[in-house]
Amino acid sequence: MVTLAALYGTGGVVIGPDVAQRLGVDFLDRAIPASVAAQTGAPEEVVAAADERPLSRGQRLLSLLARAPSLTAGPAQDRWFLEEGEMRARMRRFMADAARSGGVVLGRGGAIVLREVPQALHVYLGGPLQARIARAAEAEGVDRATAERRVEANDWARREYVRRAYGADGDDPALYHLMIDATALSVDTCVELIVAAATFHMPRSTDATA
Repeated sequence: MVTLAALYGTGGVVIGPDVAQRLGVDFLDRAIPASVAAQTGAPEEVVAAADERPLSRGQRLLSLLARAPSLTAGPAQDRWFLEEGEMRARMRRFMADAARSGGVVLGRGGAIVLREVPQALHVYLGGPLQARIARAAEAEGVDRATAERRVEANDWARREYVRRAYGADGDDPALYHLMIDATALSVDTCVELIVAAATFHMPRSTDATA
């Protein structure tokens, strides 16, 4: 089991699936909201919205309706948002169950949710702000100013989500076994490092160190 905490501009969305493929396990990114949606009867878009940026209820509802125009506000919609905490709890249970057979989780506070799972390897993908902005601009084909806004907004959203959902600092080195400057290395090199670490990682009774 590998959890990846990836800052914006570090290529986590590419590295995650590649690591899963190399290890022969599932990349669980879409499987998590899909499973919770099937259990609760809520549309997958609603579940994903509950697991994204720490917006206010009203902001999230507007964002959701913009992405899924076929959904309309009403009693059922209200119920789904009122059960947001339960959705997150189900996501945590999904990850815990998945740890038995293996998988790669990107984000979602995986290092915190699975911190008691001895076979789980927790990885942090980071890098200097300016380097991540340059990477994002190149990868997304946007100008530097646009990339900077996206990186800063996503950094804030990620950190605030982990703080609100788990009361933790998602950048705390104590949460991770391996911390990589993903802007200084190629995607392939990052994948190789993570696969090697996962292959040789052994359950330990001591606290994880970076």
